[in-house]
This record gives sequence, structure tokens and C-alpha cells, in this order.
Amino acid sequence: MSRARLNLFIQPEHAKRLNELAITKGVSKSSIIAAALASWLSPDSGDQRETAIAKRLDRLSRQFERLERDQHILIETVALYVRYYLTVSTPVPEAHQEAARAQGKLRFSQFVEQLGRHLQRGRSLVRDVHDEVQATGEHP
Repeated sequence: MSRARLNLFIQPEHAKRLNELAITKGVSKSSIIAAALASWLSPDSGDQRETAIAKRLDRLSRQFERLERDQHILIETVALYVRYYLTVSTPVPEAHQEAARAQGKLRFSQFVEQLGRHLQRGRSLVRDVHDEVQATGEHP
């Protein structure tokens, strides 16, 4: 079988990687380039690339939908909490403000500790809320 000789110019980085691959696989650089070219020129290669890209896009779409859902849950949670807090909380008299600040610092410290434990367990509060809502048949 006759073969055509080509003189190619490639980036030094590609030449280095091609050389390393040839050594590692124990094949010639020409055979690697021939296989890559055959794959590129194959009528199925376009379909294979399109299928691979479609799979990646589908995965990214699902990830984006989950992020969008989680963001929606977080926004609604914060909004509901702020509304509740502003509606229910009463002003603290001047005489009790120092004690209220100390209690607030303690509560915040406890909150941060609890959040840290929750994150270390690897669970997501947003995921827990979503699972609870789905279990009750409601949709966020």
C-alpha cells in the first residue's frame, strides 16, 4: 500500500505531546497522526462529535436547572425570613440593647457552628427543603 509523504508544521507543544504519546504507546508518530486524521475524516466523526456535544449540553442544562431551582428556593427563603422578621420583631428598649446584642452574637455563633456541621455532613439544606416539599406534593 503506498502512502503520501507530508511535511507538517505543528506547535512545539503538540510535537512534544505527540512524541511522548508515541513513546508511551510504542507506535510511530505517523501512525498516531494517521489514526487521528482517519477519525477526523470519518463520516461518523461529525455525528460522534455532535452526540458528545449534545450529551454535554444536556448535562449542563440539567445542572443549570438545578442551580436555578436552588437559587429560587434560597431567594424565597430569605425573602420569607426577612418579611417574617420585620413583621414580628419588636424594637428592643434602650436598657436591653446591650443584652440583646450579646444574645445576638451568641445566636450567630451557634448558627455558624450549626452551618459548619451541616456542611461537613455533606448535605444541602436547599436539597433537604426541596425533598420535603416534593414529599408533601407541593412545588417550589
